[in-house]
Amino acid sequence: MNHLNSSEPLVSVIIPTYNRAEYLKQAIASAVKQTYHNIEIIVSDNCSPESPQAIVESFQDSRIKFWRHPENMGMLPNQMNAFKMAQGKYVASLHDDDIWHEDFLAKLIPHLEADSQLILGFCDQYIIDSKSQINHEKTEVYTRDYQRDKLAEGAYQNFVKIGLIDKSIPTASACVIRNHLIDWDSIPPEVGGMWDLYLTYLCCISGYGVYYYPERLTLYREHEQTDTQLSGSRNAQAKIRKAQSEIFCYKIFMEDMRLKEFRSYFQQKWLEAHTTLGIGLLRNQQTTAARSYLWQAFTQQKFNLRTFVALSLSFTPRTLANPLLGVK
Repeated sequence: MNHLNSSEPLVSVIIPTYNRAEYLKQAIASAVKQTYHNIEIIVSDNCSPESPQAIVESFQDSRIKFWRHPENMGMLPNQMNAFKMAQGKYVASLHDDDIWHEDFLAKLIPHLEADSQLILGFCDQYIIDSKSQINHEKTEVYTRDYQRDKLAEGAYQNFVKIGLIDKSIPTASACVIRNHLIDWDSIPPEVGGMWDLYLTYLCCISGYGVYYYPERLTLYREHEQTDTQLSGSRNAQAKIRKAQSEIFCYKIFMEDMRLKEFRSYFQQKWLEAHTTLGIGLLRNQQTTAARSYLWQAFTQQKFNLRTFVALSLSFTPRTLANPLLGVK
């Protein structure tokens, strides 16, 4: 009940979790240690094999709320469940394997408080490994790849390019959102793992602006359980899930006339996702389904070698195609 006696607005920290006990402990610790004190921490467990309730209770912090699903609901429903529980004026997502600097909220909230026309504030971030060690080289690469090195500190009103083209906004891990401006029920289940990109889209079309704070205030973890690090059949399934989500999202972006300036970009990403899905289906031995996606990608864009090779492999005998697809 600390927020009832505070002049600071309440911030809801969302931590969805599944089967990452040690990482979760670090994530919660970084939330508890925030120098911005008026927070609630919502830990939503997606029915982990071993309940993390003991870890949560070990912090002995009344600001932490723990919810455990009686069965595994899937990643997105667990995430949305936590968002819907949020009571704060602001909400911030913290992955159970990521970490915040102690002044993350303290440095972003004042900018949102100073301008009611801002829907979110975001910052840059470090990349860390499974042992929480900063990878400085990869950190610099990510900052450049997401164009954050070209962003000056300050407010941006029209941020479609920043959010959906450059993807500069780490919505899932390094961002604070004005809670009441988002209808959490409006995020469809088909967005899957691309929920953060879709949430960025909702912010882009809200009519509000964003604030960029260029300091690295969060640590994003890459490890063996990250989709990009998976191998073999698990990697194929990850590709399929991601591509299906991308196809759904980019189709919506393509058809939104408010984003017509970038329609050709969204169409290209939509077609690239068709190729990725086709390759994933090929690796998963679903040749007929794969061929239809690859054919659509091949016939609706300029010649693309990746698409052409994958389409050719869909007509190649499995014994020859499998080694080229990395299938044993």
